[in-house]
Amino acid sequence: MTANIDGMTSTQFESVKDEFARNFAERGEVGASVCISVNGEKVVDLWGGIADPATNSPWEEDTISIVFSCTKAATALCAHILIDRGLLELHAPVSEYWPEFAKNGKENTTVQMMLNHESAVPALREPVKPGGFLDWDYMIKRLEDEEAFWEPGTRNGYHMVNFGWTVGELVRRVSGKSLGQFFQDEVAVPLNADFWIGLPENITHPIAPIIVATPDPQAELSPFTKKLLTDPNSIQALSFLNNGGWNQNDPQAHKAEIGGAGGLSNARGQVAMYEPLALGGSHNGVQLVSPERLAAMAQVSTATQVDATLLAPTRFASGFMKSMDNRAYPGGDQMSAVLGPAAFGHVGAGGSIGFADPDHGLAFSYTMNQMGMGLLLNDRGQSLIDETYRILRAAG
Repeated sequence: MTANIDGMTSTQFESVKDEFARNFAERGEVGASVCISVNGEKVVDLWGGIADPATNSPWEEDTISIVFSCTKAATALCAHILIDRGLLELHAPVSEYWPEFAKNGKENTTVQMMLNHESAVPALREPVKPGGFLDWDYMIKRLEDEEAFWEPGTRNGYHMVNFGWTVGELVRRVSGKSLGQFFQDEVAVPLNADFWIGLPENITHPIAPIIVATPDPQAELSPFTKKLLTDPNSIQALSFLNNGGWNQNDPQAHKAEIGGAGGLSNARGQVAMYEPLALGGSHNGVQLVSPERLAAMAQVSTATQVDATLLAPTRFASGFMKSMDNRAYPGGDQMSAVLGPAAFGHVGAGGSIGFADPDHGLAFSYTMNQMGMGLLLNDRGQSLIDETYRILRAAG
């Protein structure tokens, strides 16, 4: 479809706007935003298309949407701020901060393991009660009581939504604030970022409902999807489907602090969070973390050939995703996010992404309402990233 596209693009990055337009014309985009900052200056800030097909309302400058697992980066950042301040020790046992978690095979879990998706609770075996994802205390108790799926630290398996509670509870216990409040106080408000983990009552930004992807019956299924569809007791099915009826378009879900998958933002809001991380840890007088902590945050801290949840090779940097090029694997186009070597950030289900690349002083984000298949990027977001790097390489 042809879409109205608003916003600004510097002359050097006009071809990114062309790719953004192609997403609507050729790749099934409905409504979306893309924002790019280089060395602290916005070079792209675009939005367009339809925010809500039911009302035909346009995607506006301040439209926000659920960004799914992009929220994990915000949650991880909160933990790193506390680590940088010496209030949370990366290699300390979780039991020092959250003693109730240290049972049922989880006694030796460390903070690093939680950030690495190695804490062995990627899913819950027994059904989550209706609305359970909206009840923080309930989910914390469930995770405390859950038996480890493996010995923590011996492997990693993507903690699809549980990451928000495992890491988020550490933030809550150490800071004395809820995850969402800590993020607002220490990150979003200082940086003037439209990004929330739990939407307050007074926020009036238009919210674009998420549109679930329609599967292509001819597409090759990834091992994750095959397992999800065929084994209801698998980690894949339990982590994805055992969610208490969580509906990402429910206004009550928007208010809940779901730090693994429930944040609301847009491309500009995510770029505001990543700009300091692209520039040594600070931007416009706001220092999020020290240069030393930033360097550690960007390093691969765990990598595996077969992630216990995603059943594909994964690479993580203490709560952040690194570049994952799995396109040579079956269904790998649904399990890839190809970034620069120094880049770190996070993908959201259906194709949204935010990341920083300190090598280029780059902060990048793309968000949308029409989900694509798979849990990582698809051709819409990847095309924008590829074009951005092409321009940066050409500029030397």
